[in-house]
Amino acid sequence: MRVLFVTPECAPYTKTGGLGDVSGALPAALRAIGIDVKVMLPGYREVLQAVSSFTKRSSREVLGLPCRLLESPEFIVLDCPELFVRDGGPYQDASGADWEDNALRFAVLCKAAASLPADVVHCNDWPAGLAPMYGAKPSVLTVHNLAFQGNFDPAVVPRLGLPADAFSIERAEFYGKLSFLKAGLTSADAITTVSPTYAREIQTEAFGCGMDGILRARRGVLSGILNGIDTRVWDPAADTHIAAKYDAARLERKSINKQELQKRMGLVADPRVPLLGMVGRMTEQKGVDLVSAGLDELVALPAQLAILGTGQRDHELALAAAAARHPGRVAVRIGFNEELAHLVEAGADVFLMPSRFEPCGLNQMYSQRYGTPPVVRATGGLADTVSDGETGFLFSTDLLEAVRRAVAAYRDPARWREIQRAGMLRDFSWDAAARRYADLYARLATRAPAALRT
Repeated sequence: MRVLFVTPECAPYTKTGGLGDVSGALPAALRAIGIDVKVMLPGYREVLQAVSSFTKRSSREVLGLPCRLLESPEFIVLDCPELFVRDGGPYQDASGADWEDNALRFAVLCKAAASLPADVVHCNDWPAGLAPMYGAKPSVLTVHNLAFQGNFDPAVVPRLGLPADAFSIERAEFYGKLSFLKAGLTSADAITTVSPTYAREIQTEAFGCGMDGILRARRGVLSGILNGIDTRVWDPAADTHIAAKYDAARLERKSINKQELQKRMGLVADPRVPLLGMVGRMTEQKGVDLVSAGLDELVALPAQLAILGTGQRDHELALAAAAARHPGRVAVRIGFNEELAHLVEAGADVFLMPSRFEPCGLNQMYSQRYGTPPVVRATGGLADTVSDGETGFLFSTDLLEAVRRAVAAYRDPARWREIQRAGMLRDFSWDAAARRYADLYARLATRAPAALRT
């Protein structure tokens, strides 16, 4: 079976979040069980530099623009320098502003993908949302985060070569905008999300981001398939980024990483005080404002905090101010550092992840694998992957109460070791997800494409 996996990002070549990790790991897991998967992504400068073993090159015009398709054994790269070779990220320029021609950029990706031979086209998030509408192949759309929808001024519709009825309420019109995500939701043969709980949540008004009615109407083809993690990259027994390797049978070595993290972050070298770690985007979705608001109480437990990430400027400033108030107790690093992210997972005693919503989440799985019990909100994939009081701590509204429960467990060494080991022994590999997707592909490949598509 030939599967074309269409994505705007893929780790380690280009990544802004969890989608990049999924695009790097899931295709590899699918190949391991015999599925012929090629990852199709835009030819950003860093992608062209990294993927060098191209075995096939072809030229074509896509929506009036000259493009090349560069193939390697695992990738198809859409080489269109006018659209993709730029300073900045996949979606935004260096100042953080969205590229003004994002609609055209990702429409070209979708149109090119729809023209390629495949038994199934697997589209990821809004940048790949037009592919099911352009093509007549069986397709699956995976929603990694419903909040990102790719909504554009309808003036772009004629330029994108869409079907005549595309800009209609039944297809891709969304409150007067052209929505790439809605196009995919109404046209794909199957819809998946990245956890079972999130699949249920997005059918409600509270979590549906305006798309809940569409998702309820298509609930017969909607399912939640829990993401995995790359257990080769995230393995405390083999991690080259941390100070001391360890496993469930050698948990005493974890303390060496705590010492190193305290040293690296300028925290007081106190082995007795619980060290709370946090890595991620500094946004309200991630609940970073809850941490800022309760930070003085957290320090008074007593506890230390090591926070790594970047995001909204006001949240960055609030955390920096907290670190200034509590020198040696609170440390904040603005930016992203892969090595330090691994050290936080290994060196922290407790990991904080108070997201207001979380389609799947990866850090809570990394944390359990590293013997760092997470404190998480009972939502989305967090609720699906953390067992309260057994591998971590769940809360609905009161973050501080959950942290207090975690600290109380930390002060009971026998119970803490039990919680750590239970989390480390859980299987968060991609194997189960790969099998679920393989079954879905097989079902899609044997039936006609959705009647909704023209």
